[in-house]
Amino acid sequence: MFALEVRDHMMIAHSLPRPVFGPAQGLHGATFIVDVAFFRPELDEDNLVVDIGLASVALKKILSPLTYQNLDTVPALIGKITTTEFLARYIFDQMRAAVLAGDLGPHAGGLEKIRVSLEESHIARAWYEGALA
Repeated sequence: MFALEVRDHMMIAHSLPRPVFGPAQGLHGATFIVDVAFFRPELDEDNLVVDIGLASVALKKILSPLTYQNLDTVPALIGKITTTEFLARYIFDQMRAAVLAGDLGPHAGGLEKIRVSLEESHIARAWYEGALA
């Protein structure tokens, strides 16, 4: 399986209003490093997994409405518990939609799966991985 990964980051604020989150129940900030890996079994006729430039643009577009925002007030996330795991799935869903809409160009045609990984610190990371079909 071949893979290509692009990276960006986002700075957010949010609260996790459940007792299990202890002090993170209150409003706090986080900076996430966001990696998106694209997988396909064979390279295309140009020996690519996906167009790096288009993948980077798509990721930036997905993160833009979240960056420097309080996620508790972002309309699509109101009422959600925006854990790192949840955000990985949310970004995956947005990237999957971008691929299926053709935003990553013709080189994305052979992609089989995507993995979205969010690193919230030097000791903790979460990801969501799923098929495109």
